[in-house]
Amino acid sequence: MAHAHESNTKRIWVVFGILSVITIVEVILGIIRPEALEAHVAGMKLLNWIFIILTIVKAYYIAWAFMHLEGEKAGLRWSIVLPLVFLIMYLSFILLVEGNYIHDVYHDGFISWDF
Repeated sequence: MAHAHESNTKRIWVVFGILSVITIVEVILGIIRPEALEAHVAGMKLLNWIFIILTIVKAYYIAWAFMHLEGEKAGLRWSIVLPLVFLIMYLSFILLVEGNYIHDVYHDGFISWDF
């Protein structure tokens, strides 16, 4: 184990700090929604891409820290992390495409807004 001498309390605070900073950045971007990030990139707003990337970074770091992957061999780490990253990206893609389709159906007037 590479970090056996490191204090668990210190490690918990470092993980808490990193995850908190990423979450605070996400919340601030969600509140202020800068105009510069409203540009479309690959069919989606740049702001949405930033949220997806930050979510994937948080998921990776949670797996890295709480599943103790930092001390494992690279093959085991990738066999755990890569499917998770792929599934998160796939789920994000499906949700955005289907949500956009439903919005377009309601927006174009094919179905009335009943709620």
